[in-house]
Amino acid sequence: MAFRRGLPAALAAGALIGGSAGCGAEDVHEGKGGARVSPAGTVLTDTDEQGRHYRDVDPKGAPRVAVEVRPDSGGGRDIQLTVRHFRFSAAEVRPVAVAGRGLARLSLDGRSLTWLRVTAYRLPAALVPRGTHRVRARLYADDRTLWSVHGRPVEGAAALTSSGTERTPGPGCT
Repeated sequence: MAFRRGLPAALAAGALIGGSAGCGAEDVHEGKGGARVSPAGTVLTDTDEQGRHYRDVDPKGAPRVAVEVRPDSGGGRDIQLTVRHFRFSAAEVRPVAVAGRGLARLSLDGRSLTWLRVTAYRLPAALVPRGTHRVRARLYADDRTLWSVHGRPVEGAAALTSSGTERTPGPGCT
C-alpha cells in the first residue's frame, strides 16, 4: 500500500524536476567566440568600470532607460527614471539574469551613488558641488551583468547644473 502512495508522488516529483530541466536562465551554451549565450542574451567579454560583463540582447524589445533631474525644495535634486521593457526586481530575487528584469545603478560624474530597485531617487544637495554634472543610470540584470545592445550599455543620462552654496564666515566667525 505504501508503494502505491509513494509511486505517484515520486513520479510527480520526477516530472517537476525533469520538466524544468533546460528552462530559464540556467539554459546556457557556448556561442561564437566563446561567449555564453542564454535566453536572456549573450554575455560578452566587454566589462564596465567595475568589471561586470555586458549582457547583449536583441534591440527589439530591449530594455531602455531615460533620466530626468529636477531641483527639489531642499537644494537637492529629484531623479526620476523612466524605463521601457524593464521591471525592477525585489531585493530577495535570485541573482539570475531574466530578460527585461533587474536593477539600475545610478552614478554622478562617473562615481557610483546607489543601486536602485525603484524609479525615483533624491540626490542630497551635499553631493552636488557647484558646476555642471552628469547623472547616469545603467540597467543591470539580477546577476549584475550590464544589459547592452550591440555592445553598448543600456543607459540614460541627464545633465544638472548646481550654483552650489558657498559658506562664508559671518560676523564674529574666525
